[in-house]
Amino acid sequence: MSNMTETAVLTNLTKKDFESNQDVRWCPGCGDYAVLSQIQKLMPTLGIPREKFAFVSGIGCSSRFPYYMETYGMHSIHGRAPAIATGLKLTRPELSVWLVTGDGDALAIGGNHFIHAMRRNIGMKVILLNNRIYGLTKGQYSPTSELGKKTKTTPMGSIDRPFNPVAMALGAGATFVARTIDTDLNHMAQMLARAAEHNGTAFVEVFQNCIVFNDGAFEAVSDKATRADARVLLEHGKPLKFGKENNKGILMRGLSPEVVTVGENGVTEADLLVHDEKAPHTGPAFFLSQFEAPDFPVPLGVFRAVDKPAYEELNGQIAADARAAKGAPSLAKLLAGGDTWTIE
Repeated sequence: MSNMTETAVLTNLTKKDFESNQDVRWCPGCGDYAVLSQIQKLMPTLGIPREKFAFVSGIGCSSRFPYYMETYGMHSIHGRAPAIATGLKLTRPELSVWLVTGDGDALAIGGNHFIHAMRRNIGMKVILLNNRIYGLTKGQYSPTSELGKKTKTTPMGSIDRPFNPVAMALGAGATFVARTIDTDLNHMAQMLARAAEHNGTAFVEVFQNCIVFNDGAFEAVSDKATRADARVLLEHGKPLKFGKENNKGILMRGLSPEVVTVGENGVTEADLLVHDEKAPHTGPAFFLSQFEAPDFPVPLGVFRAVDKPAYEELNGQIAADARAAKGAPSLAKLLAGGDTWTIE
């Protein structure tokens, strides 16, 4: 196929080209539908042939994703999707590898795989759909369920302190970390597009409503009546402002953040904390990841986006250097080389 013909084919791809013929089997009203739709809309805009995409998942409601994408993919095993996606990216670095997981799949049995994928900076996109519950197995508490959460496995209320997925990713040194919500389609589209552009591991947490087992878990930041005061949108180089009148902000008192109102007590917009997603260390982003309601607005947006060498690029260079130094690999030489001995 000529370059001109290939370009024309890629240009003509649409959302429908990425919709499989499988019936989507999520509960009516599930937030997963919105994420699926936005990813299917994004794919044809990336200029990548369908056969160069691969979607990998573990176990859970979110992990049905590969069935619904008209791409290559694998519905793998519980918590081990990062390991499988890593192997795929290392052996086929030209592929666009996407990993779709849930809060239970990624942060419970898969916690160790998750943090190592973050620290290695492997060139894959990790989308974590966080509904703060085990939905597929019918409503047990998960690693992100809030303290006091009453479920089938915590009838008296959970006493486990919940994980913060964004903080975990940042703590492991992830080079791209973002958060969005299933009810804000425009914002979600922006975050997914930013993740797709990133070289290295791109992690996006999606607040996702489970209408059956944890309905309303993120109501404060999704409801139109409250969300302006309950969340702050992170924009690089801009002050942290929020509120219905867009006059609230975050001001630093030494090392302590404080919610203030611009125009009161001599506070001006110039006094507010300015977001820097490109800070060379994770400190500023980790600081923001600690904001929780009701004391602070919940941050949505890109927490961190820095350029670091991708793991597969470094791995490829090592392999090239080894071939240059030792010549083409030979199984016969390997078996016959080194020390040998005879057993009588």
